[in-house]
Amino acid sequence: MRVYLPCTLPALAKAVDAGELGPAPLTGYAVTPALTEWYASGDTEELEYVALTEAARASLRMLTADRADGVPAAPRRVVVAAEVPDHAVSAGVDLEERARVRLAEPVPLAKVASVHIDDLDATSDIEAAIVALPAANGGDDDARFTVDGAEAHELMWYATQEIPDLLR
Repeated sequence: MRVYLPCTLPALAKAVDAGELGPAPLTGYAVTPALTEWYASGDTEELEYVALTEAARASLRMLTADRADGVPAAPRRVVVAAEVPDHAVSAGVDLEERARVRLAEPVPLAKVASVHIDDLDATSDIEAAIVALPAANGGDDDARFTVDGAEAHELMWYATQEIPDLLR
């Protein structure tokens, strides 16, 4: 099963050093039965895009949490796409996050298919969204607009052999 794992550049660097994304359990996003039922008219590619978008939102939340904890991270959302065995994935029934799954095992880097990351041109909007996210979560419409502006940026696709270049 293709799973999209939210990440940050520091977390990706740690995964490269460890040889895996982990430790388990991990939260990811995938084409789940609930997502397929909700988005009945979508084909597989569209459903995978929805899962990728959910993972990008989770990456933004990770960046915000890292900043609150004093962890320096470049303002770029990161999503790692990986192929994991079906038995390692469990899907929830939460209607708010139809694509969310839990992984019971770490994901070896050998199972990573690609990495998706914000282009450098998006960093100012991502930075603004990191700052605005707490207020947006609290219902502030202006802050929500700022977060939505960041989400308007498409993530760039990178092959696994390009990961070292992304970390420089």
